[in-house]
Amino acid sequence: MGAKRVAALFKPYRVRLTALLALIVLSSAMNVVNPFLLRAVIDDAFPHRNITLLSLLVGGMIAIAVASAAIGVAQTWISNLVGQRVMHDLRAAVYAHLQRMSLSFFTRTRSGEVQSRIAYDIGGIDEVVTSTATSTVSSVTTVLATVIAMFALSWPLAVFSLCLLPFFVWLTRRVGRERQRIQAVRQSRLADMSTLVEESLSVSGILLGKTMGRSHELAKRFSEESSGLADLEVRARMAGRWRMSTVQMSFAIMPAAVYWFGGYALAHGDHSISIGTVVAFTTLQTRLLFPMQALFSVGPELQMSMALFDRIFEYLDLPIDIGEHPDARPLEGVRGEIRIEHLSFRYRPGADWTLRDIDAKIPAGSRVALVGETGSGKTTLAYLLARLYEPQEGRITIDGHDIRELTLASLAATVGFVSQDTYLFHASIMENLRFARQSATDEEIEAAARAAQIHALISSLPDGYETPVGERGYRFSGGEKQRIAIARTILRNPPILILDEATSALDTETERAVQAALDELSRGRTTLAIAHRLSTVEKADQILVLDRGRIVERGTHEQLLRAGGRYAALASAVENGRVEEALATSPAASVEISEPASALPRRTGALR
Repeated sequence: MGAKRVAALFKPYRVRLTALLALIVLSSAMNVVNPFLLRAVIDDAFPHRNITLLSLLVGGMIAIAVASAAIGVAQTWISNLVGQRVMHDLRAAVYAHLQRMSLSFFTRTRSGEVQSRIAYDIGGIDEVVTSTATSTVSSVTTVLATVIAMFALSWPLAVFSLCLLPFFVWLTRRVGRERQRIQAVRQSRLADMSTLVEESLSVSGILLGKTMGRSHELAKRFSEESSGLADLEVRARMAGRWRMSTVQMSFAIMPAAVYWFGGYALAHGDHSISIGTVVAFTTLQTRLLFPMQALFSVGPELQMSMALFDRIFEYLDLPIDIGEHPDARPLEGVRGEIRIEHLSFRYRPGADWTLRDIDAKIPAGSRVALVGETGSGKTTLAYLLARLYEPQEGRITIDGHDIRELTLASLAATVGFVSQDTYLFHASIMENLRFARQSATDEEIEAAARAAQIHALISSLPDGYETPVGERGYRFSGGEKQRIAIARTILRNPPILILDEATSALDTETERAVQAALDELSRGRTTLAIAHRLSTVEKADQILVLDRGRIVERGTHEQLLRAGGRYAALASAVENGRVEEALATSPAASVEISEPASALPRRTGALR
């Protein structure tokens, strides 16, 4: 099965491969002609001092050498061209497949493991798909042509020379199995080391290591991983080396044995083997040595590469748990009405429900706030609306259309997401903003930055919008990164907005400015805001209070105050300055609040 899948990778390039095979066969046939010319030189041209014949034979040798060199260049070009295209196809296929995986795959998989599959595993098969495959076919045709020529020269010498071949094949298979086992372990260790480097040498990893005083331990751990990998490399390179050395020694001895066998035959009156025949035969035998050695070594190489192909195919065979329906249709003319019907979700089978039997109607153009304690399911509900996860029960509709029946592209264009965990690419500010919409003009990008209250800061930088943001945006503060992310979403202009504590990293003054921009952006759009700040909650058309995955209260700010439930308890705690006590002991503990203590007196009037 694995070999068939590998062969299928080359199917799109069968025309080029056919041309390559023709060149290989032609080259192999030409290379076996020289020994026959050499025999004619020794047995005919030299004894009869025939200069004309000698000139023709030598000219033929020269012509074959020139033609073989040209054919060799063409072979190398075609094989590398095909091999690199196959490498590209594999890399692109794995990357595209991973892009289709749900968020849950990446939360349970180490990023270093993913990088290892793309970089090390696919990189590890480079030699096989570019040159090994070609050299194998070339070696096979050379061996076949050479064996035929050897029998044509002298069948007794041919039988004598090839009697050890089955033993060599058996040795090679033993070596291949041993190397394949070592290769699987080696790739796993490479993934471990890649993960360690990616985690510990990132900006976050360096900060954590230095502040925790663990830099020495991390260096020691890396040294141990590297040492173990070095030992594996030695084992991989030495696996079967003694057996292969025996094969090489045997091939080196064979020409001497042929000279003895030919001399013995001549001494006993067998004149069917001439001196020219013996010299030509040993020349053929020498040419047989290198392709045979290549074939003996290619077995272990191919088996080692199959371990890499298995790891690559393992990723390509990962099931797509959130795929696009075959009859999916784009969502057009979006109004933005959201309905959540009997929605239940949990992250793992058998685990507790993160959300249970959620029902809600969010009218088009309205603003809804989600409040609740950490772990109550607010962000999970937002993820489900963006279809980053799939519910086990129930459904979510936009304008009456089940989001599972919409194209992923149209859903992504409909739902804009600004999370509290801002991510910026290691590129310029302009590139990070244009990621939201490639066709955006510079004027549109600047307008979005102004709306997010970040244009003035960007303009004050020496390189302006071309300023690199650094690894994960570490050249900017948390609030600045958040405003760049908000500008990115403003530029995208989605009909539905999800704000997962979008202003949580901002100071009070900047938060007011950005909140005003978000209020303007939210006008006429459906907005779902995961809120900890009461200033955000008060303005919502509807507030959903979640507790342990269920909606326990819903209504406007005033309605929930009059109801006297959990939300009212929080409002009372804020008004009386007993926030910490309320969060610890009262029903209001189901609502988080990150309001600065200095701002509490200013909230009192609003809560009344």
